[in-house]
Amino acid sequence: MGVAAGAVVALILGSVAYFSPILSVRSVRVEGLSAVTEQQVLEALQMPEGRSILRIDTSELAQRVARLPKVSSVRVQRNLPSSVRVTVAERIAVLFFEAPDGAHLIDSESVEFAIEPAPIGVPKLVTEHPGGNDPVTRAAVTVLNAVPGTLRFDVGQIVARSVSDIELELRDGRTVLWGGPGDSERKAAVVVPLLTQPGDVFDISTPNLVTVK
Repeated sequence: MGVAAGAVVALILGSVAYFSPILSVRSVRVEGLSAVTEQQVLEALQMPEGRSILRIDTSELAQRVARLPKVSSVRVQRNLPSSVRVTVAERIAVLFFEAPDGAHLIDSESVEFAIEPAPIGVPKLVTEHPGGNDPVTRAAVTVLNAVPGTLRFDVGQIVARSVSDIELELRDGRTVLWGGPGDSERKAAVVVPLLTQPGDVFDISTPNLVTVK
């Protein structure tokens, strides 16, 4: 009898907490923002007023925020009794291309997410049909992702004539003929030591037979 009564009481208390505004969301903490504003996140959340924190759908809330163009991923967590924590990972430009309406920014997943001045140091992409859905653009992004970090900041421009004909133009005037995305791990291993040699054009498109001109 005592156990049954306790179970009933627990059920009643749980129902009160689940359906009543006693545990309603009173604060939202947003973290990880730089390019996206907190107001944009709060507007995207559309947090229901007066609803118990136990009843909010954190997955749905995260999906709403993830629709913001500059957002890469989102995590929404309940912090009992009445706070919600939103952690945002923003998209970071790795390439940009020029168009009549301005500079288009592309992230490391080949997502075209903004039209605005490119951040300092982001390489320019030169190709015939640039865009997030263009296979040549995707190949260029794959190549850039494979470039060693110590060299990536020296890349001023990427010229992509096809998925197998991609070259890196360094800011000091030298050129690296990368070829296609294939064998990128091997190419990344040989390119930095090779650049210590004198020359203007470094061909690593066939990493087992590199040439310098």
